[in-house]
Amino acid sequence: MAGGKLSARQKMINLMYLIFIAMLALNMSKEVLSAFGLMNEKLVESNETATIRNQQFFAGLEQQAADNELKYGPLKNQADQINKLSNDFDAYIGGIKAQMAATVENPQDYEVMDKSDFLNNLWFKGDKLKPEGQEFVDKINEYREGVTAILRTNPEMSAIAADVEKKFSTEPVTNRDGNKIDWLDYHYRGFPLVASLTKMTALQADIKATQSEVLSSMLAGKLKVEASLTNFDAIVVPDKTAFFTGENFTGRIILGKKDNTLKADKVVVNGNELSQDAMKAGETFLDFPAGAVGEQDIKGQFTFMEGGEPVVIDFESTYAVVPKPNSATISADKMNVVYRGVANPMTISFAGVPDNKVSATAPGLQKGSGAGKYVMNPGSGREVTINVSGTLPDGTSVNDKATFRIKDIPKPTGAISGQTGIVKLPRNSVEISTIGAVLDEFDFELPIQVTSFKLKVPGQPSVSVNGTKLNSQAKNALRKARRGDQISIFDISAQIKGNSSYKLKGVSPVIVELAN
Repeated sequence: MAGGKLSARQKMINLMYLIFIAMLALNMSKEVLSAFGLMNEKLVESNETATIRNQQFFAGLEQQAADNELKYGPLKNQADQINKLSNDFDAYIGGIKAQMAATVENPQDYEVMDKSDFLNNLWFKGDKLKPEGQEFVDKINEYREGVTAILRTNPEMSAIAADVEKKFSTEPVTNRDGNKIDWLDYHYRGFPLVASLTKMTALQADIKATQSEVLSSMLAGKLKVEASLTNFDAIVVPDKTAFFTGENFTGRIILGKKDNTLKADKVVVNGNELSQDAMKAGETFLDFPAGAVGEQDIKGQFTFMEGGEPVVIDFESTYAVVPKPNSATISADKMNVVYRGVANPMTISFAGVPDNKVSATAPGLQKGSGAGKYVMNPGSGREVTINVSGTLPDGTSVNDKATFRIKDIPKPTGAISGQTGIVKLPRNSVEISTIGAVLDEFDFELPIQVTSFKLKVPGQPSVSVNGTKLNSQAKNALRKARRGDQISIFDISAQIKGNSSYKLKGVSPVIVELAN
């Protein structure tokens, strides 16, 4: 819009554009303010719901403590302390929010809450905090330290304590420019009133969430709506997920809420009543033939006496019966062959046999770290056979074997500055480049070191070079090349780092076309 002589009409059009852009900016600002206000309303509603839920949680804990002081009394004392800290801090924030809302005629008119004067004047004086600002930070610190001190007395609350420390941290904040800013300054200085109000409500939401987490954790696994045995579930727990033919099924039936004081008066499994010896406090032991191969059902009933009346709990489950293994699982983790000159990782196992009962042998095979892990370093020859034996839980031996092809490492490809084939480079880049060799489409990360190569410039004799960079003689020959000449780098000698005894196949040459 600037520069040159403009007509009166064009100047008017430009001015209208500027006014239009300014109006858009004002509208966007109002929309943002309204969005913060709506977010604040949602948080307020959520906090009200959380307050009711926390009150219900606490009422349940109070009832349990009244019924069983020894078991629930200590938990209630902790909950009382955290509720006191939370309610006091929440009320303090509510007081500040009331002062903020009093600065505008209509607290629901968020579009006028665009000033930052209230908190700026209340909490800050230049670069320092006023006593009121320091008090707000101190209140957060007191709440955080008070809650975490209580929670640290209970090891099961360590995760919640760590979360409280994070949520209510007042440590300096690093901004996007990498500068550290005081916490209060970073979060509240210069923000519109509605934004700061929303942040206050979010802080109250964190307080409510902390109360909920603490109370629900205290009650988890301990509160029941009803204490009757009709609320228990009977669960079949097999000793393992599958059984071999000829084995007996072994496992246990336990209650969903296990209580070592409970003992069944009668248990029926698949129509057969178990002996009294099978029924112990808190669990019932099972031991019967597993049956034929396939999925098998197990059904029955628990019977307890409660108030002089029998309470019957039905249970039902399934288990699998599988044939005994007669083959091993042997696989190369990278491919279906093994390479000479490379430590080939392999996994060797026997289905149904623990790793410490499996033995694998072959020339060049060594046990690695981890269950079923081996490393194969094949020697001469074209094949290697791995023999595997295992011992089943009943003492029976099983054996298997597998044969793998042995291949040499493929021919490397010459490279300059990591590029292969025909490469176009400027002369100065060629002078300082590193000559290397790579293995294209090879599954192993194999470091290769170039030891020597030859360089041929059209019209110049070949130059032999030791190492990976051009020597002075090669650079002199390169300076005589013209733009568009193709420089050949050939007879590249290379070896595997750390394994100079293995002889790699000849390295393919690389061609450089001079760009200048």
